[in-house]
Amino acid sequence: MIRPTQLRLLTTAAILVLFASTTCLAQTAPTRPRITGISHVAYYVSDMPKAMVFWHDLLGLDISYDRKKPNSTDTSVAFLKVNDHQYVELLSDRPAQADPKNFMSHLCFLTDDVEQMRAYLASKGIAVPPRAGKTGTGDLVFSVHDPDGTQIEFSQPQPTSVEAQGAGKFLSPTRVSQRIYHVGFLVGNTQRALDFYGNILGFQEFWRGSGSPTQLSWINMRVPDGTDYVELMLYRTLPATFGTSNHVALLVPDLAAAVASLQARPAVKSIGQPLGTGHVGHNGKRQLSLFDPDGTRVELMEPNTADGKPVPSSTAPPPPPAHD
Repeated sequence: MIRPTQLRLLTTAAILVLFASTTCLAQTAPTRPRITGISHVAYYVSDMPKAMVFWHDLLGLDISYDRKKPNSTDTSVAFLKVNDHQYVELLSDRPAQADPKNFMSHLCFLTDDVEQMRAYLASKGIAVPPRAGKTGTGDLVFSVHDPDGTQIEFSQPQPTSVEAQGAGKFLSPTRVSQRIYHVGFLVGNTQRALDFYGNILGFQEFWRGSGSPTQLSWINMRVPDGTDYVELMLYRTLPATFGTSNHVALLVPDLAAAVASLQARPAVKSIGQPLGTGHVGHNGKRQLSLFDPDGTRVELMEPNTADGKPVPSSTAPPPPPAHD
């Protein structure tokens, strides 16, 4: 027969063993490494020379690296440099299985430990490759897919990479912007996206916007260890074209000055669209949308609201899930 004193001792011992086991598991579980910002966003283009008129000749982004098609002088991949850590990647070889309406290939985030990130995501039940690989430019990288199937890369820059060797180079003084401000992409299940980007990756939501008082249109979420952000473009029914929703925002300190600079460039006559003067968006910031030859939207945006006052978040409900 176990006496009350013995029972208390056994219970206490069991609790201590459980606590020690839980602590040990917590110590060995992979933790999320830092995610410091957006490395690049990649888009497919149907005609690379025409795309270059827009991205290079008009926007002023210089090519820091390109790759030719086999046995050809035609470019298959081009990196257009925004700053030493950010660029836009253009791809001419579009996979046959890719949605013909979607010209976004992938979005890449910077991390300081790509293998730890891979292990961390695996511990959260995310499908990851068996190991990180090395890109043609020499950086470590691996990719996963978010709940909507958008390809998300994580890159760890290497000191011997093409990007590192090109530090301070290919930075045109006439480029329209010196920073990728945010990247927007379509999301059909709001809660699943919030779980992935917020609960797992640690992004911080900071603003919600809408063009309607009855339904939320987008959610802005900042990377956990930097100031770049993503814009989740919510939908109930997929749009006829993806290019307006899937977009990249380039930061400009003065939109009027940026527009005046673009208007003075010869390439403005070749893009087949009026520039306009821009407008004040729902977030209160001056902005202007331009479209590359395939309809991908490039948003020029000022960092502050036009009147200097913050715009409150929308309280409209998100659309119902477009998919389970």
